[in-house]
Amino acid sequence: MSNTETRPAEMLCGSTAERDRTGAEAPVEVLTPRDVPLGGPRAMTVRRTLPQRARTLIGAWCFADHYGPDDVAHSGGMDVAPHPHTGLQTVSWLFGGEIEHRDSLGSHALVRPGELNLMTGGHGIAHTEVSTPRTTVLHGVQLWVALPEEHRHTARDFQHHVPEPVRLDGAVLRVFLGSLAGAVSPVRTFTPLLGAEIVLEPHATLTLAVDAGFEHGVLVDEGDVRVGGTPLRPAELGYVPDGCGTLDLANASDGPARVVLLGGPPFGEEIVMWWNFIGRTHDDIVEAREDWEKATERFGAVHGYPGERLPAPVLPNATLSPRGNPPRP
Repeated sequence: MSNTETRPAEMLCGSTAERDRTGAEAPVEVLTPRDVPLGGPRAMTVRRTLPQRARTLIGAWCFADHYGPDDVAHSGGMDVAPHPHTGLQTVSWLFGGEIEHRDSLGSHALVRPGELNLMTGGHGIAHTEVSTPRTTVLHGVQLWVALPEEHRHTARDFQHHVPEPVRLDGAVLRVFLGSLAGAVSPVRTFTPLLGAEIVLEPHATLTLAVDAGFEHGVLVDEGDVRVGGTPLRPAELGYVPDGCGTLDLANASDGPARVVLLGGPPFGEEIVMWWNFIGRTHDDIVEAREDWEKATERFGAVHGYPGERLPAPVLPNATLSPRGNPPRP
């Protein structure tokens, strides 16, 4: 998915300071979303929890949009014209509906509920995302992963994976990246990552063994969920710092609850993210924008979309500078 805001905010992300491991229970930081319209007058609205001033990275996860359930008859669904990406991987995960994906690598695939599509932008890629005619309700998340410096110019790539459900007492997991509860995803990433959908039965509690070297984010899709005792409402994201070897989840709802669990070791590099580009300096962003506007071979061409490519927004009249997350108290 493109960050199709006409005036995208400068998104500044960086490394996190070393944690104070005192042995006390880790606090859960609650991140609330902001609404962002994608497209024109009948735009589909997404709820964005990453990046924001309070926290700009969770591991290498740098972008999280949560959308739906969206009535396609009212909104028109998703129709994102050809647009570029650099320095990142896109992760598409649906709860409902269907999206057709095309990219300049030549990939033509469908995004369906419970199936992962991961695209690597690296040096440059372009793609489109369009909800299919048989979609009536669109519902899911779109996530981005920052590539580390040594791999941020890697070649274009596309991977598809259908994770098997893992049934636990009171919950069902689908691990689409990394490993959890004995399930291991074969999908290639460039930093250690965790990505999983978890559905909790009504009033169920679940304790998961997790990598203590990871920081984690719990994005609530539906239900009233508690993470380590901290309540989270739908569309909120709970951040748990590294140093914790277990993660406690509880569903306080009378119906099922669903969350997306993200994780990874603190990202040790500063990055600049603007529009659909991730670089290390202002000049990286300027160069990527110019290459897209000039239709160079860097991004290639997407075939099969009945329309024009997205133009890049105008850069702000200021230098884009990398910054870190706010210091921990």
